[in-house]
Amino acid sequence: MKHIDIIDILNDSGLINSTVTVCGWVRTSRDSKNMAFIELNDGTSLKHLQIVIDKACMSDISQYMKLGTSLKVTGTLVKSAVAVDSVEINAQEITVLGECPLEYPLQKKRHTLEYLRTIPHLRVRTNTFNAVFRVRSVVSNAIHEFFQSRNFTYIHTPLITASDCEGAGEMFKVTTIGYSENYKNEEEYNADDFFGKKAALSVSGQLEGEVAAMALGKIYTFGPSFRAEKSNTPRHVAEFWHVEPEVAFAELPDIIEIAEDLIKAIINAVLEKCPEEMKFFNQFMEKGLIEKLQNVVNNDFAVMTYTEAIDHLKKADKDFQYPVEWGCDLMTEHEKYISEEVCKKPVFITDYPKEIKSFYMKQNPDGKTVAATDLLVPGVGEIIGCSEREADLDKLLEAMKVRGMSVEEYEHYIALRKFGSVPHSGFGLGLERIILYVTGMQNIRDVILYPRTVGNIY
Repeated sequence: MKHIDIIDILNDSGLINSTVTVCGWVRTSRDSKNMAFIELNDGTSLKHLQIVIDKACMSDISQYMKLGTSLKVTGTLVKSAVAVDSVEINAQEITVLGECPLEYPLQKKRHTLEYLRTIPHLRVRTNTFNAVFRVRSVVSNAIHEFFQSRNFTYIHTPLITASDCEGAGEMFKVTTIGYSENYKNEEEYNADDFFGKKAALSVSGQLEGEVAAMALGKIYTFGPSFRAEKSNTPRHVAEFWHVEPEVAFAELPDIIEIAEDLIKAIINAVLEKCPEEMKFFNQFMEKGLIEKLQNVVNNDFAVMTYTEAIDHLKKADKDFQYPVEWGCDLMTEHEKYISEEVCKKPVFITDYPKEIKSFYMKQNPDGKTVAATDLLVPGVGEIIGCSEREADLDKLLEAMKVRGMSVEEYEHYIALRKFGSVPHSGFGLGLERIILYVTGMQNIRDVILYPRTVGNIY
């Protein structure tokens, strides 16, 4: 049906004093003796558009006033009688597009985020999630614009794989057989399955991305990844969106530079294109959020070796739940301490012990560490995992042997080191985690439309 988006109504002063038609859902309403007022929202703007009803012209308005009801409104757009630099519509005709009963779960009172997670099909209509998903859209577009403007090729890697990307996380099995007692062992079961071997949902597109980078130079993937870890923390979901660039002829300092530039590009896009949403998050989710993000884009990120980070943690006057020794994996509490209290800004931790990192990471000359880095940010912890990839065939094979890995299962990946191998690097950025950072939201379940977590699927 012919109508004008509310965002255009609010931004186009040339429409004032003209007859316009808008559609939307009733967010709030109030009635008085002679007049009635409706706040309408169509999802294109965080701000609502006020509809003014002269009760002398419309007798029965009760059907228009119920929260959640969808309306089509035609009337004259005028400057607001109360709000400065705002507009409202003097309604001439209102049509109910969809009725909403009084048991509509979203009433005027403010609901907790925990409650809203129980109604994911309706929570999008609240101001919080209206803002979250518009920011998510802007972040996603900024990611594509960043890579496309720098000669990266967008690659779609498989979602079904026979590779576990070694150590990237527990995997969801893909099968057409399901439960069966007709097989003697797993090998026989897998041989009879759709692919003739074990298959799973991908935890990462990295290995296939490296294949593409060895021909196209600079590539990125942007799609869903699946991890079956039984984790119920505010930072983990079983299905998330993953950005993974792979860059040929790039060593660790080169890929660190790309990662920092990407984060700054994302923040700049959000600050520029979502001013109302960011004011909302700054007021209700994290005081000082806008200033924090402005400081991030205006300053260099810190860089610190893993060994230096361990020294800071051991000297800290803080009782960590998990003990700290050289060789341990950094936990969230350690990551937050380094980024929030030591550096007070995003920090790249480099040169991790090779034993706690994946087989494909380039071994440093010291024989103990690898050319890997994690980007830690205040409030969230790790949002990027990054490394230079091992380009030396012998060292790669040795790392696989130490881990007891099957060479046959990775023959295509290994072959890249035989035929014109080059230094190359890449990283993975979790989309939901960067959205947590730029919005100040605290739980990853609140920045994705339908969060998939252990024991929960809608």
